[in-house]
Amino acid sequence: MLVIRHDEVRDILHGAEDAVQDLVCATYRQHDAGETVVPHSTFLRFPGESVNRIIGLPAFVGGDQPIAGIKWVASFPGNLGKGLPRASATIVLNSMDTGRPVAFMEGAQISAARTAASAAVAARILTGPDPVRSIAVIGCGLINLEVLRFLPDVSQLTLFDLSRPSAEAFGERARGLLPGLDVRVAATAAEAVAAAGVVSLATTAVEPHMTLDGARPGAVVLHLSLRDLTPETVLAARNVVDDVDHVLRERTSPHLAEQATGDRAFIHATLGGLLRGTATLPGGDSPIIFSPFGLGALDLALARYVLEQAVARGSGLAVEAFQQPA
Repeated sequence: MLVIRHDEVRDILHGAEDAVQDLVCATYRQHDAGETVVPHSTFLRFPGESVNRIIGLPAFVGGDQPIAGIKWVASFPGNLGKGLPRASATIVLNSMDTGRPVAFMEGAQISAARTAASAAVAARILTGPDPVRSIAVIGCGLINLEVLRFLPDVSQLTLFDLSRPSAEAFGERARGLLPGLDVRVAATAAEAVAAAGVVSLATTAVEPHMTLDGARPGAVVLHLSLRDLTPETVLAARNVVDDVDHVLRERTSPHLAEQATGDRAFIHATLGGLLRGTATLPGGDSPIIFSPFGLGALDLALARYVLEQAVARGSGLAVEAFQQPA
């Protein structure tokens, strides 16, 4: 079994944004075509706690190089006050010939990259042919910084975070990522929403706390944290998800919207359906909200890529005698 460590995953993904986005698009198409198996995620929560959790995402991805496995990702927001990243993750890949594990790798960077790449793919599909040049970011953490990495044409950035020092520090990191970037820190979330035609939400919210009042006509909202928007806001928008059954769980904003109405008619398309042409969006000036629950198939497809690259480069730590020999 090959163990692939943090720095090795980082080096493989650095500069591979185009390959990652292509892989994400291909996997969404496979999912829409029924070539993946993605059971519901398992949420491990703890007595007396409302924010900490560990999630298991098992999946299978078919095609020429089928793979199975699981991502085990922990979200502990209190880590930020300890100088640690909020999320940590590991991914196990299993052989489809024997079922035996073939790789164990650091997964937080893979998780962040697939989330950001899916957001960038959605932004491009939903905004039309012109590059995304202006974006508002609410929640100034790793995920939104990764989103900018996958949107290299952005030249204007509006930021909002409950912590203004965090927003200002994020702006400096963003300028390092995109030289010449025009950065402005908004005083409120509503001000940020009104500032750009693309808005990316990546917060640690556990309950809805905002609307899209003042959003630009037809604004594209990347609702990556899933619990920011009120159910009424979701119901008034055009909604795109990664998987309908998955997103309507765990008190996400779309889940609360379904509970309020008793049906799923407010969800108009999946991203895979839009990519394959099996779904369309209605016209109009209402916002378009992309709410991706996060598919384990994306993590496994990207982990398979990381494994292939690690083998080609001779990186990773080969662990012998990990399991019972033949």
